[in-house]
Amino acid sequence: MTQLPHSTWLRSFEAAARHSSFSAAAIELGLTPAAVSQQIRLLEAQLGAPLFERLARGVALTDRGQAYAQTVRKAFAEMHVATETLFSRPAQRRVQVRAPITCAALLLAPRLEAFHAANPDIVVELTTFVWADRFANDRSDIDIRYGHGDWTDGNAQHLGHEHVVPVCHSDRVTPGLTLDDLTRQGVVQIIGYEAEWQNLSDMYELGLTPPHTVARVDSSLLALQMVRAGHGCTLVLERFLQGYTDDPALVTPFPYRAPVQHAHYLVLRDPSAAAPDVARVCEWISAVFRDAR
Repeated sequence: MTQLPHSTWLRSFEAAARHSSFSAAAIELGLTPAAVSQQIRLLEAQLGAPLFERLARGVALTDRGQAYAQTVRKAFAEMHVATETLFSRPAQRRVQVRAPITCAALLLAPRLEAFHAANPDIVVELTTFVWADRFANDRSDIDIRYGHGDWTDGNAQHLGHEHVVPVCHSDRVTPGLTLDDLTRQGVVQIIGYEAEWQNLSDMYELGLTPPHTVARVDSSLLALQMVRAGHGCTLVLERFLQGYTDDPALVTPFPYRAPVQHAHYLVLRDPSAAAPDVARVCEWISAVFRDAR
């Protein structure tokens, strides 16, 4: 007997079948199109049959995929009715999340609408900080912190390795430009990232001269906005450029990419006491960081 596929794969399949689109399914589920495509490929591999025809624009169900979609959709609907009937709870619950301002603005905020569409019973209360090494009060459910993960007030889950890349305004890119030329023109220095310029230089044997600092800021968001306005260049976590993928003003003109020792962590005060709603938000945050690489 064929083992039942993973429910996450089935949910991606059902959404893609309903929309005839991996991209639309990804928006609904709060994932990336690549993640949805991967889950459906895994499902097809387990079942041993294609479920979709990949077309120039969108996808179309195969005959077997059409029959399977009807069954899966009915099963999800029946589970939903049973869950609502047997385990009804208050209409909405609130989960409090604190995060660094850049992380909140560029990674979480743009994806909150999709999360709420998939989880209408949960209201995420998102607040920000610059640096934090402990929970602010007894009401906080989840912290996202940047550091070494050695905090003592909760359980820290690593959210992925980080890399820095040099970023500048597209107007500054000229023929023959070197990174040394760029840093001599002016650097918007993010506080705490000072040593990363030398680490990058050493890694690629660039022999950079000390950067000419024209401004110092306490968040990557401020640095990116200043560079976007044409003020200097900066060295920023590659992950944060996800928020500017469609912005022609910001470019990474060199193939330099260096790992950093710090990382983002999801911190729970008491994982054993985490409510199901908190667990769902944690899963979503982990998926956001996993896909924003």
